Amino acid sequence: MTNPTELLNYRYGNGNFNPDIPWSETLATLLSHRSIRAYLPDALPPGTLEVLIAAAQSASTSSNLQTWSVVTIEDANRKEELSKLTNNQAHIRQCPLFLVWLADLARLTHIAENRGLPHEGLDYLEMFLMAAIDAALAAQNAVVAAESLGLGTVYIGALRNKPEEVAQLLNLPPHVVAVFGLCVGYADPVVNVAIKPRLPQSVVLHRETYQLTEQEQGISEYNKIMDNFYNSQHMNIPGDWSEHCSKRVAFPESLSGRDKLQEVLKKLGFELR
Repeated sequence: MTNPTELLNYRYGNGNFNPDIPWSETLATLLSHRSIRAYLPDALPPGTLEVLIAAAQSASTSSNLQTWSVVTIEDANRKEELSKLTNNQAHIRQCPLFLVWLADLARLTHIAENRGLPHEGLDYLEMFLMAAIDAALAAQNAVVAAESLGLGTVYIGALRNKPEEVAQLLNLPPHVVAVFGLCVGYADPVVNVAIKPRLPQSVVLHRETYQLTEQEQGISEYNKIMDNFYNSQHMNIPGDWSEHCSKRVAFPESLSGRDKLQEVLKKLGFELR
């Protein structure tokens, strides 16, 4: 089992954690997470996909409605097309397994219509939000399962840049949209990927009530930690973390096409009332 203090120090970029904490193999897997963007071509063992989906289906789901689905992509040509739709991300082509996680209200629509029952509630924003949350919970279970098996993963949010094109490529019916993708495979050991530090707990952990201005010191410290991380990984990131984040939300154009997402979702059958 990996030393908990060492992993916590990697995760936060400092040595401020008390080693006397509860610990388990599951925690070691969670704290060891890295986004893998270089994969070996090795095929996954038989049954891997099925056990990942079983883990995904073991996640919580609101009211047991199970408003998500997943499309598994192993065909090289289809992975190539999806790569093109996401700014040519090479790891989509490399990974042996690419999973597209869907917010899926088509199934409940179909069930209700088959029973001759109304389904107006599916037209409301709450149901789309529920479906997106359900998909995220399921996918994260699959990620933890994959990493516990020695596999690497990385989420692909850029599928939301071209949701209509993705829907056409995957033959998605109305009331279904791809919310993100997930690469799964064996990490290429030649590409060294370190554990990326996260914000200090003083920034994200609030006790009893939310405090905004008290986060400033922690954010300032994190800017320095991330500068050190970028330098150690030879990453040419202009500005500090705060500047980087601000640029990502500066203008509608900064959202890489996702500023039109509400309009596109309505075209795909989501009323979002």
